Amino acid sequence: MKKSVKQKLWHETLEELGEERGFYRPLGDKHNALFVEGDGTLVVTFDNLDDARQDPADRMPWGSEFISSRGWSSLGLGAHGWTWYRDDAVLDFFDELDRTGFFNRFDKVVFYGTSMAGYAASVFSAASPGARVIAMNPQATLDRNITAGWEPRYFRSWGQDFSGRYSYGPAESAAAEKVYLFYDPMVAEDAMHAALFQNDNVEKIRCTHFGHGLTSSFLNMGILKDLVQMCIARTPSSAEIYALMRARRLNPKYQKTVLNHLKETNRPWMVHTYTQAVLARSGGKGRPHFRNAMEEAAANLRR
Repeated sequence: MKKSVKQKLWHETLEELGEERGFYRPLGDKHNALFVEGDGTLVVTFDNLDDARQDPADRMPWGSEFISSRGWSSLGLGAHGWTWYRDDAVLDFFDELDRTGFFNRFDKVVFYGTSMAGYAASVFSAASPGARVIAMNPQATLDRNITAGWEPRYFRSWGQDFSGRYSYGPAESAAAEKVYLFYDPMVAEDAMHAALFQNDNVEKIRCTHFGHGLTSSFLNMGILKDLVQMCIARTPSSAEIYALMRARRLNPKYQKTVLNHLKETNRPWMVHTYTQAVLARSGGKGRPHFRNAMEEAAANLRR
């Protein structure tokens, strides 16, 4: 089936669901919004529908199944491409929601997103003052007057207008009740974006050695749903969040990232100690990469 036909059927499915349980709204050529009504908690999510890892014709907005399973209401915004939602149709849509009191219907409103979607979560939270924001490695802006010299990524989007309405994450999220900002301080660009968020309502969660793909790591660790639910349902302390993240110590991808960092920084004693600990947790089974690194480190220490 041709992609255009599949996309048409996909849009029809969303329209039917919107008619039955809320509303569906195309927003120009590159964006759309699906609202599904549940209880008094509204979770607003953002998604890149052209993510090469997924077929937009076969899926719902990000997290919709998880949100519905909790009984919450959902408003999913989708983007075709790396638009950063810098589209007048999207800006007007959030102005409309604010003007008509849409968000006032809910006891709690939460904006969620990661990377480009994390940027969107931070800026569009301004339409619902007092909302909560959960932003995974978000960009504060791609305005070259601010980011030139330290943000080399996303160059295809540099030409977009990052001024005016809903444009600068740290300023737009200032009226939020709480901003949970997750980022890896070892990723220089993400650390720079995080540093721009300086308001008192910001809780910065340092996710060292997780890289830019935080949500993928959390998903592999089996904690993403628990983490998101914790930040939506109540107001956890950073200590509670870090306690949940301790599962990273058993995550193979995380373990390998730490090992590579120790090897790159030329610390054979730390490599030997760390690989011993990892192998002990695995009962000494498998993990040839770690066993080889331990033996190499031991040889270096004997020299």
